[in-house]
Amino acid sequence: MEPILIEFPDYVETERLLIRAPKLEDWKELHEAVRASKAELEPWLPFARNDETEEDRKANTKEAYVNFISRKDLRFHVYSKETGRFIASTGLHRIDWKARKFEIGYWVDSRQSGQGYVTEVVYGLTKFAFEQLEANRVEIRCDSKNTKSRAVAERAGFDLEGILRNDEIDHKGILRDTCVYSKIKL
Repeated sequence: MEPILIEFPDYVETERLLIRAPKLEDWKELHEAVRASKAELEPWLPFARNDETEEDRKANTKEAYVNFISRKDLRFHVYSKETGRFIASTGLHRIDWKARKFEIGYWVDSRQSGQGYVTEVVYGLTKFAFEQLEANRVEIRCDSKNTKSRAVAERAGFDLEGILRNDEIDHKGILRDTCVYSKIKL
């Protein structure tokens, strides 16, 4: 089956969060969140190292919407059910529809960090992947020095399968190691 024909809900709900597909009008909240979180995101996420304009964020949000519809990449935006406030961005990336393999990525607006939102997002998105998308494997990959991201994977019950040594070059030109965490369908 062609991925574009695969039907599934465009949102996930957890106790506190609405995790939904991107909408074109989300760009402004994302732009503000990236700007407010730049210092925390820069070491780990290449997009945070750019001086992004509003037009860049509009284009990025439109691309995320198109990729979601075409099933190439499933980015989700996370909102508080209580306040409606933007919390984080997450998604299922590096999708292999034949093997039903997905990689969860995430970042949180630093003004919302420390409240367990990202762990809640990972629980919700993992459940969604297994139940709605019939996943066989869900991964989380992160820099070995990113202790916060590693802690999220571990709290969410992902197993550390290994560390890819000298896997990439970081933003300072230094070799980095990548941790590979996973959950598999039993």
